Amino acid sequence: MKHKKLLLLILFFSAMLACNKKEESLPIIGTWQLVSAETIEKDTSFSTFNPKVKMIKIINPTHFAFMSHVVNPPKDSTNSFTAGGGAYTLVDSVYIEHLDYFVDKNWEHNTFTFNVKIQHDTLIQKGVEKIEKLGIDHVIVEKYVRVKGK
Repeated sequence: MKHKKLLLLILFFSAMLACNKKEESLPIIGTWQLVSAETIEKDTSFSTFNPKVKMIKIINPTHFAFMSHVVNPPKDSTNSFTAGGGAYTLVDSVYIEHLDYFVDKNWEHNTFTFNVKIQHDTLIQKGVEKIEKLGIDHVIVEKYVRVKGK
Protein backbone atom coordinates (compact mmCIF):
# COMPACT_ATOMS: atom_id res chain seq x y z
CA MET A 1 0.00 0.00 0.00
CA LYS A 2 2.85 2.35 0.89
CA HIS A 3 4.52 1.69 -2.47
CA LYS A 4 1.28 2.36 -4.35
CA LYS A 5 0.91 5.77 -2.66
CA LEU A 6 4.51 6.60 -3.50
CA LEU A 7 4.01 5.49 -7.10
CA LEU A 8 0.80 7.54 -7.38
CA LEU A 9 2.57 10.57 -5.91
CA ILE A 10 5.42 10.23 -8.42
CA LEU A 11 2.98 9.84 -11.30
CA PHE A 12 1.00 12.88 -10.12
CA PHE A 13 4.06 15.14 -9.96
CA SER A 14 5.34 13.83 -13.30
CA ALA A 15 1.99 14.66 -14.89
CA MET A 16 2.04 18.16 -13.34
CA LEU A 17 5.54 18.83 -14.67
CA ALA A 18 4.54 17.59 -18.13
CA CYS A 19 1.52 19.92 -18.18
CA ASN A 20 3.59 22.92 -17.13
CA LYS A 21 6.39 22.22 -19.60
CA LYS A 22 6.69 25.10 -22.02
CA GLU A 23 6.31 24.03 -25.62
CA GLU A 24 9.65 24.24 -27.36
CA SER A 25 9.69 26.49 -30.39
CA LEU A 26 11.96 26.38 -33.39
CA PRO A 27 15.70 26.64 -32.64
CA ILE A 28 15.81 30.10 -34.22
CA ILE A 29 18.22 31.76 -31.80
CA GLY A 30 21.63 32.29 -33.36
CA THR A 31 23.44 34.01 -36.19
CA TRP A 32 22.30 33.39 -39.76
CA GLN A 33 23.89 34.33 -43.11
CA LEU A 34 21.69 35.10 -46.10
CA VAL A 35 22.28 32.68 -48.97
CA SER A 36 19.29 33.40 -51.21
CA ALA A 37 16.48 35.94 -51.50
CA GLU A 38 13.48 36.09 -53.77
CA THR A 39 10.72 38.66 -54.20
CA ILE A 40 7.31 37.83 -55.60
CA GLU A 41 5.17 40.68 -56.95
CA LYS A 42 1.80 39.68 -58.39
CA ASP A 43 2.70 36.75 -60.69
CA THR A 44 6.37 37.58 -61.12
CA SER A 45 9.22 36.31 -58.99
CA PHE A 46 12.83 37.39 -59.18
CA SER A 47 16.01 36.93 -57.20
CA THR A 48 17.07 39.85 -55.03
CA PHE A 49 20.15 38.06 -53.76
CA ASN A 50 23.39 39.85 -54.57
CA PRO A 51 26.52 37.71 -54.06
CA LYS A 52 28.58 40.92 -53.79
CA VAL A 53 26.74 41.79 -50.55
CA LYS A 54 27.14 39.87 -47.30
CA MET A 55 24.19 39.89 -44.89
CA ILE A 56 23.68 38.31 -41.48
CA LYS A 57 20.71 38.19 -39.14
CA ILE A 58 21.24 37.75 -35.41
CA ILE A 59 18.35 36.48 -33.29
CA ASN A 60 18.41 36.36 -29.50
CA PRO A 61 15.49 35.36 -27.22
CA THR A 62 13.70 38.74 -27.63
CA HIS A 63 15.20 40.72 -30.52
CA PHE A 64 16.59 40.41 -34.02
CA ALA A 65 19.10 42.52 -35.93
CA PHE A 66 20.33 42.36 -39.48
CA MET A 67 23.19 44.03 -41.25
CA SER A 68 24.72 43.89 -44.67
CA HIS A 69 27.58 45.46 -46.56
CA VAL A 70 29.25 45.31 -49.92
CA VAL A 71 32.08 42.79 -49.71
CA ASN A 72 34.51 44.59 -52.04
CA PRO A 73 33.39 48.22 -52.40
CA PRO A 74 35.00 50.43 -55.03
CA LYS A 75 37.74 52.65 -53.59
CA ASP A 76 36.07 55.82 -54.89
CA SER A 77 32.70 55.32 -53.15
CA THR A 78 31.32 54.83 -49.68
CA ASN A 79 30.76 51.32 -48.44
CA SER A 80 27.07 50.50 -48.78
CA PHE A 81 25.86 49.38 -45.35
CA THR A 82 22.34 48.50 -44.22
CA ALA A 83 21.16 47.63 -40.73
CA GLY A 84 17.95 47.26 -38.81
CA GLY A 85 16.31 45.40 -35.99
CA GLY A 86 13.74 45.28 -33.27
CA ALA A 87 11.64 42.92 -31.18
CA TYR A 88 10.05 39.76 -32.51
CA THR A 89 7.59 37.09 -31.51
CA LEU A 90 7.61 33.45 -32.51
CA VAL A 91 4.59 31.20 -32.03
CA ASP A 92 4.92 27.80 -33.63
CA SER A 93 6.16 28.70 -37.14
CA VAL A 94 4.76 32.26 -37.21
CA TYR A 95 7.62 34.75 -36.80
CA ILE A 96 6.63 38.43 -36.48
CA GLU A 97 9.25 41.15 -36.73
CA HIS A 98 8.57 44.58 -35.24
CA LEU A 99 11.04 46.77 -37.12
CA ASP A 100 12.04 49.44 -34.59
CA TYR A 101 15.32 50.52 -36.19
CA PHE A 102 16.30 50.83 -39.85
CA VAL A 103 18.53 53.05 -41.94
CA ASP A 104 15.45 54.09 -43.96
CA LYS A 105 13.13 55.67 -41.36
CA ASN A 106 10.10 55.06 -43.62
CA TRP A 107 10.35 51.35 -42.80
CA GLU A 108 10.51 51.81 -39.03
CA HIS A 109 7.57 50.93 -36.77
CA ASN A 110 6.15 48.42 -39.25
CA THR A 111 5.36 44.80 -38.49
CA PHE A 112 6.12 41.95 -40.86
CA THR A 113 4.74 38.44 -40.48
CA PHE A 114 6.60 35.42 -41.81
CA ASN A 115 6.24 31.68 -41.77
CA VAL A 116 9.55 30.14 -40.82
CA LYS A 117 10.95 26.66 -40.94
CA ILE A 118 14.32 25.22 -40.14
CA GLN A 119 15.74 22.36 -42.15
CA HIS A 120 19.05 21.13 -40.77
CA ASP A 121 21.17 24.33 -40.64
CA THR A 122 18.92 26.39 -42.95
CA LEU A 123 16.31 28.94 -41.86
CA ILE A 124 13.67 29.72 -44.47
CA GLN A 125 11.33 32.65 -43.97
CA LYS A 126 8.46 33.62 -46.24
CA GLY A 127 6.04 36.48 -45.76
CA VAL A 128 4.57 39.75 -46.94
CA GLU A 129 6.35 43.08 -46.80
CA LYS A 130 3.66 45.72 -47.07
CA ILE A 131 4.04 49.45 -46.44
CA GLU A 132 1.16 51.33 -48.02
CA LYS A 133 2.72 54.81 -47.85
CA LEU A 134 5.73 53.54 -49.83
CA GLY A 135 3.73 51.46 -52.30
CA ILE A 136 5.46 48.29 -51.15
CA ASP A 137 3.42 45.10 -51.30
CA HIS A 138 5.26 41.90 -52.13
CA VAL A 139 6.17 38.49 -50.77
CA ILE A 140 9.75 37.69 -49.87
CA VAL A 141 11.41 34.33 -49.42
CA GLU A 142 14.78 34.37 -47.71
CA LYS A 143 17.09 31.48 -46.90
CA TYR A 144 19.77 31.73 -44.25
CA VAL A 145 22.44 29.28 -43.16
CA ARG A 146 23.39 29.10 -39.50
CA VAL A 147 26.80 30.66 -38.83
CA LYS A 148 28.92 28.40 -36.69
CA GLY A 149 31.22 29.88 -34.07
CA LYS A 150 34.94 30.06 -34.74
